[in-house]
Amino acid sequence: MNTFKDYLNLTKPGIIFGNLISAAGGLFLGSRGDFNTLTFAATLAGIALAIGGGCALNNFIDQDIDSLMQRTRNRPLVQKRIPANHALLLGLLLSIFGLALLVSFANLLTALVTFAGLLVYVVLYSMWLKRTAHGTWVGSLSGAVPPLAGYCATSGHLDMAGVILFAIYAFWQLPHAYAIAILHLQDYARASIPVLPVVHGVARVKRDMPFYVAVFTLCALLLFFTHNTGISYLAVMLALGLAWTRSTWRDRKCVDDRRWAKKSFGYSILMVMAMSLMMSVDFIPKSALNAAPILSVASR
Repeated sequence: MNTFKDYLNLTKPGIIFGNLISAAGGLFLGSRGDFNTLTFAATLAGIALAIGGGCALNNFIDQDIDSLMQRTRNRPLVQKRIPANHALLLGLLLSIFGLALLVSFANLLTALVTFAGLLVYVVLYSMWLKRTAHGTWVGSLSGAVPPLAGYCATSGHLDMAGVILFAIYAFWQLPHAYAIAILHLQDYARASIPVLPVVHGVARVKRDMPFYVAVFTLCALLLFFTHNTGISYLAVMLALGLAWTRSTWRDRKCVDDRRWAKKSFGYSILMVMAMSLMMSVDFIPKSALNAAPILSVASR
């Protein structure tokens, strides 16, 4: 018998919550301290609904591989507690309502950015490239959309700061995802999902991880050097970025791969939370900005 909890789990609440943290960072950065409370709340709600819809559609698409993986084999669709067409309908309705909220209370640009993220996640990633070696890279693009959508909602335009924000979260996704892949290595191998540690081995991931973390850190610092954030943001991001890079490099020969991956995963969570917090409180005000927008819309 299906329950409300089963339907809720289709939307992957943990993923929604994590993405809302980064979306809130984008909202605060884009607002530069001047935002409308209703726009802020409605944008978070719209993004949450769109993410939940995308996750429900992902559950619908991934039923076959979910049944093969230890961590996903008890999902409602795999266990037949919910009809597959219910998941499909739920995913479509949540996505539509989420986009409608963004059009109504934020702006068209925010809705278009979110819609593009949905297409990448549902079509390119879930339906096509997840089962190829390119899946992690494509997934990183959709994962970087919520903070960009938040930024566009309160700034009313897409400028270089928005592009940098997108790059930051896209590059953050890579070391984060590879750490998860190591933690669930047998599951991915059983489901024939060719993530990097399955195809090239854990040693390859350990060798490359410091590079991914360093690139992410450099992207994060660009917000300061392009005069979008202040010195406190720089200090926190530099300290955490160097600590994460040092950890992945120093411990790369650790025999316990899962322990190494857990530590890197922990750093990734700490980093994204600290980054979202710092860009929310240490931004450069609108009055001090001179950057011209790449795309602009009327902001509500």
